[in-house]
Amino acid sequence: MRIHTAYEGALGEHFADNSTDGPCNAHTDRPAMLDLAGDVTGLRVLDAGCGAGHYITELRARGAAEVVGVEGSATLLRHARARVGDDVAVALHQHDLEEPLGFLSDDSFDLVVIALVHHHLEARRQLLAEAHRVLRPGGTLLVSTVHPTADWVWHGGSYFDEDRVETRFGDSGTTHSYRRMTMQTFLGELLDTGFALERFAEPRATEAARRVDESRYLKTHRTPFFVAVRMRKNEASRDAFDGPPRPGS
Repeated sequence: MRIHTAYEGALGEHFADNSTDGPCNAHTDRPAMLDLAGDVTGLRVLDAGCGAGHYITELRARGAAEVVGVEGSATLLRHARARVGDDVAVALHQHDLEEPLGFLSDDSFDLVVIALVHHHLEARRQLLAEAHRVLRPGGTLLVSTVHPTADWVWHGGSYFDEDRVETRFGDSGTTHSYRRMTMQTFLGELLDTGFALERFAEPRATEAARRVDESRYLKTHRTPFFVAVRMRKNEASRDAFDGPPRPGS
């Protein structure tokens, strides 16, 4: 049975709105990932799972020369197009991230961003392999996901469970599903793909989150919510890496 992971309809609308000023996306994940990105001036960037375009506009404002956004949800892509407007340095594509990114060329990006998308996908290894393929040697990959410890706290059972869970999305009345994973699985898949770890972060909400939702702000300072990493495609790693494992391997 095919699992549809894109945020469509009411879920997509809620996510688009919440991502603008919500404590988790706007004031926890995004500041941490942009800090990991560092100086993006002049870079060509791929935003895989670009959502409503919030990262795209931030990256362009920080000097990225070109940003390509890929998103599976028509609902979110509509919001992204409205947010981006007539910026000719941005290209948006609707594409299921469970499928290869065959329309993107090898060694064509300086930076790939996968923000809070990774855990929703079944074809995680395939997406990482595609990120590796499209990055130039020495290029950077940023990935954020749900913290494995948070999953253990929220869903119980064994820390080592890697089942698919269904969870309520804030106060939207909607739910979404994603796959739990251990820290060993998360980092192991990245390293197996041919990336080297440069920086590791366990983001906490910034002070700006207090005015939005103080209780959620305080929770992120007591319980880990997300994990974010900066990875490097080594100069020699493309020759050493012999292609993506098959989905489910």
